[in-house]
Amino acid sequence: MLVSIGTYAMPAGTRFTQHTHPIHQLAWASHGTLTVDVEARRWVLPTTRALWIPSGVPHEVVSTSRATMTSLYLPTAPPADAGRWDAVQAVHVPVLLAELIGYLGDPDLGSGSRSRGEALLLDLLRPVTTTALEAPLPADPRARRVALELLDDPACARAVDAWGRRVGTSGRTLARLFLANTGMPFGRWRTLVRLQTALPALAAGEPLQRVSRSVGYETVSAFVAAFRRETGTTPGAYFGIRRQETAVAARSPARRLPS
Repeated sequence: MLVSIGTYAMPAGTRFTQHTHPIHQLAWASHGTLTVDVEARRWVLPTTRALWIPSGVPHEVVSTSRATMTSLYLPTAPPADAGRWDAVQAVHVPVLLAELIGYLGDPDLGSGSRSRGEALLLDLLRPVTTTALEAPLPADPRARRVALELLDDPACARAVDAWGRRVGTSGRTLARLFLANTGMPFGRWRTLVRLQTALPALAAGEPLQRVSRSVGYETVSAFVAAFRRETGTTPGAYFGIRRQETAVAARSPARRLPS
């Protein structure tokens, strides 16, 4: 068998602490939303996105709300653009790929059908070309302290000068540290953290007004504008591409032991 599949029930607050795999992994939330910390980056995955994690790369998986993680384990990378798969990649999960994962999860599937399905699976894996909601953590201890506090309270409206005073430096220095450590200005980094935090609630169908306010936006329009600027689409379109995640989950009983 080329591809093995594991499905794991993850109640809210479940955490698979940092670990590695000897083969490549494609981590996907077949229901709900997953957060994956890998290589100093935090990836938030709705049902329309999966994360390609090359073998040997340390990562941690968290579910902030009830979710089901479906993981595919592959001994080899897809043949197309093989070098590209040496790095962590977000992968689009269209309807066909989701259904195919469920199909391959059938333990009674014949060897010939499985081989053809696995070949198609590898052909369907495509990295997402749009910008992901990635907010890398800064290495500098002052900037990292600010980053961690904002991850705990993304709605905090404290300005960069006030943050600087809080960690014993100037706002200008703190801004330079964020740019040097994360590759982006402080304001954009905070926006990405807010949008990341909002994803699980959006995936659960909570009202936009409630979600917007919970992450620091006074109006829905401001939140939607920020979301569109970073993802190229609206929150509704981001999650509305596919809504049949239960079709895959129903085919493969969830287990509770990580692998």
